[in-house]
Amino acid sequence: MSAHHPSYDVLVVGAGHAGYEAALAAARLGAHTGLITMDRTAIGRMSCNPSIGGMAKSHIVYELDAMGGELARNSDYTGIQFRTLNTRKGPAVQANRLQSEKAAFPLRIQAVINQTEGLDVIEATVGNLWIDHGKLQGIITEDGSTIAAKAVIMATGTFLGGKIHIGDQSIAGGRMGEKGAYALSITFSKLGFRMGRLKTGTPPRLHRDSIDYHKTDRQPGFDPPPVFSRAARKDLEMFHVEQAGVGCRVSGVECDGARDTRHATRDTFPFHVEHLGTPLKPWLPGDRQIDCYLTHTTEETHRIIEENLGRSAMYGGMIESTGVRYCPSIEDKIVKFRDKPSHHVFIEPEGRTCDEIYPNGTSNSLPEEVQYAMIRSIPGLERAVFMKPGYAIEYDYLDPTQLYHSLESKVIENLFMAGQINGTTGYEEAAGQGFVAGVNAVRKLRGQTPFVMSRNEGYIGVLINDLVTKGTDEPYRMFTSRAEHRLVLRQDNAPFRLYDHAADIGILPKTELDDINFMKLRIDKEINRLRNTYDNGASLAQILRRPGVRYQDLPDRRSDLNADEMQQVEIDLKYEGYIARERTQIAKADQLDHIRIPADIDYEAIRALRFESREKLKKVLPENLGQASRISGVNPSDIAILSVWIKKERAARTQEQAK
Repeated sequence: MSAHHPSYDVLVVGAGHAGYEAALAAARLGAHTGLITMDRTAIGRMSCNPSIGGMAKSHIVYELDAMGGELARNSDYTGIQFRTLNTRKGPAVQANRLQSEKAAFPLRIQAVINQTEGLDVIEATVGNLWIDHGKLQGIITEDGSTIAAKAVIMATGTFLGGKIHIGDQSIAGGRMGEKGAYALSITFSKLGFRMGRLKTGTPPRLHRDSIDYHKTDRQPGFDPPPVFSRAARKDLEMFHVEQAGVGCRVSGVECDGARDTRHATRDTFPFHVEHLGTPLKPWLPGDRQIDCYLTHTTEETHRIIEENLGRSAMYGGMIESTGVRYCPSIEDKIVKFRDKPSHHVFIEPEGRTCDEIYPNGTSNSLPEEVQYAMIRSIPGLERAVFMKPGYAIEYDYLDPTQLYHSLESKVIENLFMAGQINGTTGYEEAAGQGFVAGVNAVRKLRGQTPFVMSRNEGYIGVLINDLVTKGTDEPYRMFTSRAEHRLVLRQDNAPFRLYDHAADIGILPKTELDDINFMKLRIDKEINRLRNTYDNGASLAQILRRPGVRYQDLPDRRSDLNADEMQQVEIDLKYEGYIARERTQIAKADQLDHIRIPADIDYEAIRALRFESREKLKKVLPENLGQASRISGVNPSDIAILSVWIKKERAARTQEQAK
């Protein structure tokens, strides 16, 4: 080996959204952390659409912000359009979505990394794991150098064995113009990991000046902007207070005898315009939003695709791996939905000064000349100028049932996996896993119990529980329908439902935790007041529950609650009965999650279990009865048998220890 680098507590391989969240979480917890990337200027790069959020994905972004992750802030402060989806539906399925400035997003995350103490960026390509006498020692780069680490987090994205397809052309690479990681893929196979291959894709990029916007439908952003992070909401509040000329000093507010001295002098932390224009705050969130536009495919579009399906890498036999079912290529849409006369195409800008436009909904692996004809058959795109062609990419992933809920590998101790290497798709799913892996790598080294979010506590919990329990044979994408208790797991209440986890993890500053706790006290106090204050024989709570009534419509409403507090009061009272029912169901489910299954259990010895159940249980090795109950092929009678066996085993061990 040619060289030896300094050793680290935690080493993160890959600097996409899983990688930077893992590295930041580990470093913020005080671990000496190294972040390995092939190119430091590519850290945080948005290789697909520069958008964050959307259905269920926004819940993950809110949850990250509630615990000290960076994705929400990075999105808000580089956002160029902000919207809320499903505004006509209930709060459980409403979701924020924003377009980020493609150039500013990675620059900001790189600035955050550069300012993070104890976090080093290392430019290298990893070729192997450094294992000595069965124990992980670090990594070995392709040039033979070693980098020592007590824990390693793999966040390789689409680079593991990556291959790009455009029609019948195949190019080795992890992203267009970037090489893949092939030696590392061979390493995992040799170490005995179960592996598979998945596919994702991206549409062509078009020049913004070549589009006829008059033939499309304008989709402006929302004002005020629905931001993700508490930091951005505070900045917006401060900015508007100053712009309105309101006095900067606000008297303290009492809540159940506690005086809120943190809000007593707002001019201690005022928002100043001169803070803008920096890498961390390029502009005020929501300022100068850019429009998106909507158009649609035509019969001519569908004819062109149908006639050239055999030339598509996906349908021509060049790609055999599974693609994203819920974010299909345009070829997939035409084949699977032949009854649809047209499909939406969203014209989305990639930045304020960037010339590239992202035609969302046209992801494909067709030859370039076919892509030209297809795109130019769409209204508004008749004279579209191509800047890059669309392409599909195949890559290797590891069966996530080989992981614990902490995202530590069951095959190699102190090796963690996060992001697309676990079979997921999307920036948000990757970032959520990265944060969990970063936190748990540090907790493992410190001998602490792992941070595990149950599926009844958050969407990150649903995501990880699905992966480690069921695995996946297609790129996993989060949806609200995957969560059994989505009315409780709303995006708006993430800081309150994850408060205990945030306090236990220790990344969020105490001042922020205090602020969240104080807000909860104010919300609870106001709900109690509304229940016990009457107007014309009805309590204010009863009035608020009436259809169409908002908190602002109430007589004797408080004027000092902020928008988030009013929203919580309104939702908690309007959906009180439904929320109570879900909490009862959660309590029952939690009982199974708290019954641990011994790590040394021999399922073959439990002959009362069906053969199929024993095989599934041996493969997944569930950590508790709740996880076991969610394994496909394991039925309630199997869980009952397991429960009895665990009780008998515990009783026998207790008797043995008493002798």
